[in-house]
Amino acid sequence: MQNAAPDQERPEPPIADPRLIVGLDVPTIAEAETRVEQIGDEAVFFKIGYQLAFAGGLSLARDLKASGRKVFLDMKLLDIDNTVAKGVESILAMGVDMLTLHAYPKAMRAAVEAARGSDLCLLGVTVLTSMDAADLQEAGYACSPDELVLRRAEQARSCGMGGIVCAATEAAAVRRVVGPGMAVVTPGIRPAGADHGDQKRVMTPADALSAGASHLVVARPIVAAEDPAAAARKIRMEMQPA
Repeated sequence: MQNAAPDQERPEPPIADPRLIVGLDVPTIAEAETRVEQIGDEAVFFKIGYQLAFAGGLSLARDLKASGRKVFLDMKLLDIDNTVAKGVESILAMGVDMLTLHAYPKAMRAAVEAARGSDLCLLGVTVLTSMDAADLQEAGYACSPDELVLRRAEQARSCGMGGIVCAATEAAAVRRVVGPGMAVVTPGIRPAGADHGDQKRVMTPADALSAGASHLVVARPIVAAEDPAAAARKIRMEMQPA
């Protein structure tokens, strides 16, 4: 993708449902660009995570923004306060729309202060959707996934975060905690009848939105499909009842 020239008017974004975020969980920039082209106007919002970020995805994020699309940078930041703040400041310069960090109160407060006055939506990651009660116990947590999710959701609200990342199965409970004003972003979305892969807490698109999710992150069911545009369209159709 070519960066838009500074004096050129930014093109209008494709007509698509901005609640659908396509996860570009692919190993190379070339493959990501191909998927974006294949998806076409079926999606306007794209997620870039570790795999692609470390393969040049930060430049791709800038290119996507220059093309009129929206970008969710899934970095799950967690470090000392100053490092988190400086990282957020650098990310602000990229102009992305969403950024994740682990929902630890000190990290969230540092990020909120660094992003103050900007349009960046900071998202607190509660409990990864690949983890269940046994995984938390192994990691040293005495509480259940549901308990930890709600505690971190309350802390994120208190810290002034823009939203929460949680499993769709927890969206209704999280929505009750954070109220109507925060984003509730749910990975682990699978179309009806799809394989769950390594996700342990999943839900269909319509059910997730009905439960209180504001955005749905869908990766493999779209980017690994033979026809990514058709797969994205099918998910959009499943979202319509909500």
